Amino acid sequence: MEGLDLVVPVREGPANQQLRYALRSWQANLPHGRVWIIGYKPSWLGGVGFIPARQTGTKYANTTQAVRLACEHPEITDTFLYANDDMFVMEPLAEMPILHRGLVRDVETYYAGRASGPYLRGMWKTRDVLADHGYDDPLSYELHVPLPVGKAGMLTALDAGRHLDVLHKRTMYGVLTEIGGEQIEDVKVLHRGPRFDRSTPFLSTMPDSFANGEVGRVIRSRFPSPSDYEYRGR
Repeated sequence: MEGLDLVVPVREGPANQQLRYALRSWQANLPHGRVWIIGYKPSWLGGVGFIPARQTGTKYANTTQAVRLACEHPEITDTFLYANDDMFVMEPLAEMPILHRGLVRDVETYYAGRASGPYLRGMWKTRDVLADHGYDDPLSYELHVPLPVGKAGMLTALDAGRHLDVLHKRTMYGVLTEIGGEQIEDVKVLHRGPRFDRSTPFLSTMPDSFANGEVGRVIRSRFPSPSDYEYRGR
């Protein structure tokens, strides 16, 4: 997978320090081809492909639009790594593995016990679409880690869930294309405290946990040097 391009939807905002350090971690530890930023490109960022996109919808709609643009772009590799700007690779990988979160019904139980809202409703509706396609007990791929994605399969997944306000596109893609993979716990760290799994090669943060938490301190100390994607002095 060393030659796979890396596709990253990026929201509007001037600094985006999570993206800065995510790129440092990917350059150090994640084999990839060209980096493609879709949406908004911060002024400090260079040496990447860029596809501008108006971000006038919800965050879910904006990322779905970004993935479709990537799949339709002829210069992006037919299989690419789909990542968000808050995903960090902490140890060297030979290639990005395919990872899932276990059964959707178990992930639904986890979220139903903590909160409701559009994300959980989107999970239910995505599961219903998959059931219509014959997948009654599907896996969830909604992890905060990069995911290898084939363009044709993802376009099929996006079309299957086109009517959903919140499409769990990783799950729709992973299940419809039957990519399988290895199960892990999600690596998102929501809090500022020191208790999180430091043995995993992957971490993900919220803006607050990155800026003010122990997980952010660990990530910044691991990657102190600018990547080739940063203009010096910015």
